[in-house]
Amino acid sequence: MDLKGLIVGLGNPGPEYEQTRHNIGFMLVDAVLEEIAAKPYRRMEQLPATDLYRLWRISLPRVKGDFLLAKPLTYMNLSGIAVARICRENGIQPRNTLIAHDEIDLPLGRMKFKVGGGAAGHNGVTSIVNELGTGDFPRLRLGIGRPAGALVREHVLTDFTPAELLLVNLVLAAARDALPVYFGKGLTAAMQTVNSFNAVQQSPSQG
Repeated sequence: MDLKGLIVGLGNPGPEYEQTRHNIGFMLVDAVLEEIAAKPYRRMEQLPATDLYRLWRISLPRVKGDFLLAKPLTYMNLSGIAVARICRENGIQPRNTLIAHDEIDLPLGRMKFKVGGGAAGHNGVTSIVNELGTGDFPRLRLGIGRPAGALVREHVLTDFTPAELLLVNLVLAAARDALPVYFGKGLTAAMQTVNSFNAVQQSPSQG
């Protein structure tokens, strides 16, 4: 089947980074794979790994065609090298490449879609813009909150607390479900679903 697009979750490889805030993009990839594995009628094929990335070919519910799902293995600041290679080798245009990444300017539990614009200081997004030669690609910005009194670098490389992971899991489930909305119905429909979502209001601990 035709490839309809590429979904990339940003993060850093290695077990020491698995639960860090910077890796929420990787965590979304894992959530997508876990959901597909539970539904045998959905397509999931792991493609040969390289030094630059891990790659899967998947299907999304209610969307015709297949998608590539990727984790760059280049470390965050060089994410664009992996993304550009995948796009080039598979004929995928930047406008069909969705990047999911952590966003310190959104509180934990919130997320927003954005297309184009600047990188807002995110080194992974900056690398992708530089390697693709354009910023004209969609981003799914997953809030991790801005640190209070801590350096941004220290904040993004700290682990989520158990309480925070409850919110993270709610966000990831909603983000996962928003992917077919974006690719099937477009940006406006996806923004209506995503931009108003607030995991704090969904959490049982807030009831």
